[in-house]
Amino acid sequence: MKPTILHLDLDTFFVSCERLLDSRLMKRPLLVGGLGDRGVVAACSYETRRFGVHSGMSMKVARRLCPEATVIKGNAGTYMKFSDNVTEIIKESVPVFEKASVDEFYADLSGMDRFLVVINTPRK
Repeated sequence: MKPTILHLDLDTFFVSCERLLDSRLMKRPLLVGGLGDRGVVAACSYETRRFGVHSGMSMKVARRLCPEATVIKGNAGTYMKFSDNVTEIIKESVPVFEKASVDEFYADLSGMDRFLVVINTPRK
């Protein structure tokens, strides 16, 4: 049987964690990373991306492109706690998985089709 591997990359994970901690950040442009001009954007919300901001960009450039963004210094300990929660959910759902980073996983779905229920609905 050919293996079926699912790649899970939790896009905007740090942003989502910050929003869970502070609901006032919902739907607002948000940058997570180093606070100074030499800092780097670790994560950015979709609201900042429309201004051309992306992860890995210098914070100075990101703030210039999206001056209304809220900038938050990341907290690795907090993100690890949320990542542990996600890991537990994945662990309960698939027998074989690998955690590649705080926000990235690989799950082996080979043979999982016997656990899935397919509902056939008539097409119009």
